Amino acid sequence: MKKHIDVIASVDSYHNLSTFTDIEEMNKTVRTYKNSIKSAVKRVDVQARLITLVELLKRHSCKQIGVSYMCKNTIASKLEISYKTVQRLVKKLEELGMIRQVAMKRKKDMLQTANAILIIPVEDNLSDKTPTKKSGKCPTIKTTNISLKQNINNKRKTVSQSSIVDKPGHNYFQQSNFVAHWVPDRFTDMVGSFYTKAEIIQEFWKVVKQCNRVVNYTSEERAFTADQELQIGIRAFKEFVMKVKKETTMKKGIFAYFNGIVNNLMDKLYFDEDFMQE
Repeated sequence: MKKHIDVIASVDSYHNLSTFTDIEEMNKTVRTYKNSIKSAVKRVDVQARLITLVELLKRHSCKQIGVSYMCKNTIASKLEISYKTVQRLVKKLEELGMIRQVAMKRKKDMLQTANAILIIPVEDNLSDKTPTKKSGKCPTIKTTNISLKQNINNKRKTVSQSSIVDKPGHNYFQQSNFVAHWVPDRFTDMVGSFYTKAEIIQEFWKVVKQCNRVVNYTSEERAFTADQELQIGIRAFKEFVMKVKKETTMKKGIFAYFNGIVNNLMDKLYFDEDFMQE
């Protein structure tokens, strides 16, 4: 059931909703929020979109300071993103306590029109919240650059009991090439077709895990479920293989390059409702 809308869209209404006394105060709040977004949001791509949206709202909140009445279709057009993506970004800013939406209706026909979006003063936002832990970008794992082409025809090696010959003083455990239990079997089989060392397979999976950031620190909920995470990892590695086969230059090494592919794919799928509902 829809909520009853009481506020009529008019200059007086927008003026009464104004949250700041002057533009400089609003600018200071927005600067604070931009830093807060970098600390609270782990994915760099989502950070950039949220910061761009906050800046856009600020630029269109100068007549009635702190109040923007752009419709979401206009915002989507200006940011060159979809309407649904705008909805997700606005919802995220609301969850962070940085903005608030007020439902409005037109005076001529009393039907709903675009919501007014209020930038909340930083004092109101932080008064009942604990500081957010600061975190950097999704880290990449430094390791040696191993050419995929040298391993493309190799199969993953396994150590069987029958292959062990009893030789005094020989350390067989150092030669074992078992992949850690926390790496999914499907991912191991995929990467193991091209890289034989367990350490390398594990490092690829670590990149996927590290890029799947926590979105709710209370429940430790991450952006993607375990099944979605696995699907992304497999799709990202397939894309990685295809690009390496095309002799794409990797200046930062295989794991940094793979990290970029995973991040881009997660950014795309995070705003794909069909994928997120699977």
